Amino acid sequence: MKQLKLTLKLSLILMLLPLVAVAQISEENGLAIAQEADRRDAGFGDFTADILMTLKNKQGREKIRKIRIRTLEVEGDGDKSLTIFDEPRDVKGTAFLTFSHKVRNDDQWLYLPALKRVKRISSRNKSSSFVGSEFAYEDISSQEVEKYTYKRLRDEGYDGQDCFVIERYPVDKKNSGYTRQVAWIDKSEYRTLKVDYYDRKGSLLKTLTIEGYQKYSDKYWRADKMNMVNHQNGKSTKLVWSNYRFRLGLKDRDFNKNSLRRER
Repeated sequence: MKQLKLTLKLSLILMLLPLVAVAQISEENGLAIAQEADRRDAGFGDFTADILMTLKNKQGREKIRKIRIRTLEVEGDGDKSLTIFDEPRDVKGTAFLTFSHKVRNDDQWLYLPALKRVKRISSRNKSSSFVGSEFAYEDISSQEVEKYTYKRLRDEGYDGQDCFVIERYPVDKKNSGYTRQVAWIDKSEYRTLKVDYYDRKGSLLKTLTIEGYQKYSDKYWRADKMNMVNHQNGKSTKLVWSNYRFRLGLKDRDFNKNSLRRER
């Protein structure tokens, strides 16, 4: 009987080994895809752009905001970015500063001109809505590879492109608003075309679609349009990007939380 139990146990282990190996390969492949996408975008230095943000509610009514953004690549860490709202009047002068990090919580500050004060965004609030949009604070910081673990799910076509489909899981499970994200990344250029976001209950919350990619400086792909649709509240936020300019010589001093209130 003892020998029989030992034999059954050994058989079970042998049966599970292929599954463990497949899971490990899947994780390694998912990470490798994310790393390659990150590698291809490295070295851009800095850029600025204009954004037209359109907020649409469940009834289809729209609000439009005009935004400027500037981003600085930081060697060995996440990017720094400054977002400034120019229109309409009720948000004019609002400024948002992010210092993204690879292995620790991002630093984020929001300047609200109506209150004339700079508010630090706690990591506990990074799943909250960014100025009333369907983007959360964690969505608009740079998506560093180290912030997730990965799994390669399958390959399939999307929007006429042959894509890797990978699943990523936030390392900061406590503060993230998501249990997982499923991303479609085209095989030719490793550009993200679509992301499904699942809430803390595991239900589909939002879908981001990205289109109109153009290449700048013969290397760096940037999208013209991003549309985030919230399946649970019926709202959406569309971002139309324009006037990209690269390598302007931006410095750390251009991303100073003490100067937030002076941005206009």
